Amino acid sequence: MLFNSFDFGFFLVIVYFAYWGIGTKRRKAQNLLLLVASYVFYGSWDWRFLFLLMASSLVDYVAGRILERSEKVSLRKLILWTSIFWNLGVLVIFKYFNFFISSFYELFSIENTQQTYTFWNVIIPLGLSFYTFQTMSYTIDVYRKKIRPTYNLLEFLCYVSFFPQLVAGPIERANKLLPQFEKERSFNLQRTKEGLRQILWGLFKKILVADKLGLAVTMVFSNPEGYGALMLIFAAVLFCFQVYCDFSGYTDIAIGTAKLFGFSLSKNFDLPYLSKSISELWQRWHITLTNWFTDYVYAPIVKSVTPVTASMRVIGVLLTLFLIGLWHGANWTFVVFGIFNGIVIVVERAPLFKQKGTLLKGLQRIPRVLSLAYVFVMFTISGILFRAENISEAWLILKRIFTITPDVAISSLIGIKLLYLLALLIAEMATRKWEFPLQKLEIRIPKPIRWAIYYLLIILLIRYAEPKEAFIYFQF
Repeated sequence: MLFNSFDFGFFLVIVYFAYWGIGTKRRKAQNLLLLVASYVFYGSWDWRFLFLLMASSLVDYVAGRILERSEKVSLRKLILWTSIFWNLGVLVIFKYFNFFISSFYELFSIENTQQTYTFWNVIIPLGLSFYTFQTMSYTIDVYRKKIRPTYNLLEFLCYVSFFPQLVAGPIERANKLLPQFEKERSFNLQRTKEGLRQILWGLFKKILVADKLGLAVTMVFSNPEGYGALMLIFAAVLFCFQVYCDFSGYTDIAIGTAKLFGFSLSKNFDLPYLSKSISELWQRWHITLTNWFTDYVYAPIVKSVTPVTASMRVIGVLLTLFLIGLWHGANWTFVVFGIFNGIVIVVERAPLFKQKGTLLKGLQRIPRVLSLAYVFVMFTISGILFRAENISEAWLILKRIFTITPDVAISSLIGIKLLYLLALLIAEMATRKWEFPLQKLEIRIPKPIRWAIYYLLIILLIRYAEPKEAFIYFQF
């Protein structure tokens, strides 16, 4: 049940009216409805993986309760590592098992008589990387005594499986989302209208920008040998906007949907392409994932020695970005994508001059247009690694770009799709201080013009609603 499908639209309408029809004073009944709706939503892809979702939820719920009652250090560590091994074990088995085995075979040149390295034939459960990180952070925070565990199983199950953000985030911490299930939600018409506007904007980014750019990107990346340097660069640039509009569009729909039910989700994108450095970009891109790795990977590594040394900061950055790359998928392209970004961040932070100046400080001082160009070039290169099917293809594309190979006509890639992208860029730049471009139209634009914009977007969305394209981050 994709966010950009009519099925989800019908599902959302039914759940919305049933939810508020129950009444704001019956919080438990509302939570139960949300839980059932979330399981129906998730089970619409493959009902069998509901059991895995429930199991992950129960493991960390029980872990939290035991940690709350125990002060014995050895037992607390045992419970913590049981939770971590469960969550990471599920990830490895379903997402990385074949990748690790095939890499082992190739590293040691072991022959496979069946000419295949697929040992575990199973579909990766949707949203696995998101909800396992969410439940794991809960147990870690309880262990660190940053939060108190909940004793209400219904509320915890809702926290883990809340359908707007279940399959692709934002990755919510328990201290932000869980308390929202523990208190009554009151109906707010203004909040509902704002939620609908944010859903509309997210659908625009997904259907009219990301999906249309994706047609051009797929055409080039599916046959890189057939295109020259300019076309490959053009496609790589389009992909950067495609993946941004696809994922941030999903986030807008998720946040807007949550608002309909009286919930607030975390901001996950903050105009990342306006960053002055790659270090800053990762603070604006997939913010909840970056914060998760910063708190649970980078910080423990850096603080493992006292005093904190520059070498440990370098190791922390490289290992964190390596794991972020691996988190995206079981492919060496994602690993290299992460390592590339890690190296760039290390170089940005390294002292380059006698006065201990860094590239990061220099990027803050130079004209903004130059720092933006630097960021976009670096991220476009890493985007090629992200999009390519394998390392060989990524190398081929980069080699053809830097050797300036002859090109073909680009007319087939230029069309109305670029007008949609231009409209998006203008809207987001003009409203960059707002949460999203349609947020304050009600108070800034006369009603006839405002509704003309709404109707135009709705008509275009209906016109281009088929074929439905899955969100890129659903595969992670």
